[in-house]
Amino acid sequence: MENAFSAMDSVISNFVSYVCEVATGRYAPSLGASGAIMTVLAAVCTKIPEGRLAIIFLPMLTFTSRNALKAINAVDTAGMILGWKFSDYAARFGRAPFGIWYVTYGHELIWKNREPLVKIWHEMRTNRPQKRGGSK
Repeated sequence: MENAFSAMDSVISNFVSYVCEVATGRYAPSLGASGAIMTVLAAVCTKIPEGRLAIIFLPMLTFTSRNALKAINAVDTAGMILGWKFSDYAARFGRAPFGIWYVTYGHELIWKNREPLVKIWHEMRTNRPQKRGGSK
């Protein structure tokens, strides 16, 4: 399940990144895990909005996960609009809504509809032809 989540996340973020690059005419290489971390962070912040977060080097400064998500999205929006080249802000901005969607609707939607696929898989595994010959 995690692999499907990561794959969908990557496809969506790359699409958003390319659309923004084509729309603005600013092309920059995109590398790193900040977008994947953003998806997970958006999912956790949506699931636990009153959770307390802190910056690793400033542990005395804490804030709610809801406020952290708003602040990160504001920085990503500013980065896209102002054309900052430090990071791929569009990819992260595209990944945050996916994390929010997955926690709100996607997880339940996918897990409720997996039963037919699992049944087909089990039928294929149990009804496969037996090997003939050789030792047991």
